Amino acid sequence: MADVEAKITFLKEGGRRNPASTGYRPNHLVTADYLTTGTHHYYDREIVQLGETVLGTISFITPENYPHCLWVGKIITIQEGSKVVGYADITKVFNQLLKKDD
Repeated sequence: MADVEAKITFLKEGGRRNPASTGYRPNHLVTADYLTTGTHHYYDREIVQLGETVLGTISFITPENYPHCLWVGKIITIQEGSKVVGYADITKVFNQLLKKDD
């Protein structure tokens, strides 16, 4: 089950070397000090080229470890280890545990 919907952008320069496909499992910096894995699913396509932005969902692991940290408009980094390969601009938070209190 997806935790969030986001506009996902992959860097054209300095990020990945190859396009990303649905099922890609990078790290996401969800708080200033918590990096977690999440699985991507892209709407209307299987592959996203470098430099492109696509709408899709992210399903995170262990959301109970970082509750109430996401909101619409928050931008989180997409990383491979310490290397930033893109950004996710949150457009919807489906998992109420992750939704920051208003």
